Amino acid sequence: MGAYILRRLLLVIPTLLGVLIINFALVQFVPGGPIEQIIAELEGGGNVLESVTGGSGDVEIETGTSDYAGARGLPPDFIEELEREFGFDKPPIERFLNMVWNYSRFDFGESYFRSISVVDLVIEKLPVSISLGLWSTLIAYLISIPLGVRKAVKDGSPFDTWTSGAIIVGYAIPGFLFAILLIVLFAGGSYYRIFPLRGLTSDDWETLSLMGKIADYFWHITLPTIALSISGFATLTLLTKNSFLDEIKKQYVMTARAKGLTERRVLYGHVFRNAMLIVIAGFPAVFIGIFFGGSLIIEVLFSLDGLGRLGFEAAVQRDYPVVFGTLFVFGLIGLLVGILSDLMYVLVDPRIDFEART
Repeated sequence: MGAYILRRLLLVIPTLLGVLIINFALVQFVPGGPIEQIIAELEGGGNVLESVTGGSGDVEIETGTSDYAGARGLPPDFIEELEREFGFDKPPIERFLNMVWNYSRFDFGESYFRSISVVDLVIEKLPVSISLGLWSTLIAYLISIPLGVRKAVKDGSPFDTWTSGAIIVGYAIPGFLFAILLIVLFAGGSYYRIFPLRGLTSDDWETLSLMGKIADYFWHITLPTIALSISGFATLTLLTKNSFLDEIKKQYVMTARAKGLTERRVLYGHVFRNAMLIVIAGFPAVFIGIFFGGSLIIEVLFSLDGLGRLGFEAAVQRDYPVVFGTLFVFGLIGLLVGILSDLMYVLVDPRIDFEART
């Protein structure tokens, strides 16, 4: 098993390198970089899109020209200084190789627009995103597995029919739309103001007692967690049901029942261990789907200061060190969770031997 884990860890390197290559190449063709962002702000407080499309920032001045839209009228020395500061005075290949060398040492540089290193930003925002993802995944598993087992046992019954309908509806509703519905109903949108709309803690959190801090934390995280759990909950429930149905029809289950074992003993003592293999295999997909797919929109809607919101704001500002840093962290977490899934496979069923695979 150790050799297999080592091979998987080594595969992380080319995978992350591929992610960086693709995103770095895409950035070279995206209009409106950080220099254009600064020019747009200097030319009357506009935005980067106005500078790219040649909006009100394009002013004809006789002093010099520039390759940047909206930069006419700014001293050429100033533009050159910006290029040196951001490293754009070097060829793209050199910039990329420098970035890879720095990333190999977990040196992500410093944000273009904030006086803080990318590592410090990621460390500051990461607990919020992980907390949200873990709670959402935990809730999805705690509800989905017992419900999926019950649906498998009651397959074809009215209980199975109406719960399947509810699950399909839940799966069809996008997470952001469900989040908006929760805000409208329970966060003071139009009806009740039961839960807070913004942040992960209250303004007076530091003055609260230990139990008060815990209660305040769960009060704030309830709606975003429910909104993130909805899609993973539906998928995991159906996956558990189908997995149990496949196992229940096998010969060893009939043998166990013939020996006089109780239905609970058959289900949770024999079927559960085999049926959970595919559910455990789906853990990375559920966690990563929640962590990546939903964190951006949910964090923006509920004003949660996590990695998703940080990446969104960095993309809007063209803060490339933050963009690449968050992509690198997201990719690394996803790959490590995949390895963790394989370890859980072996923990559940020791008969599985990944090293025996050719």
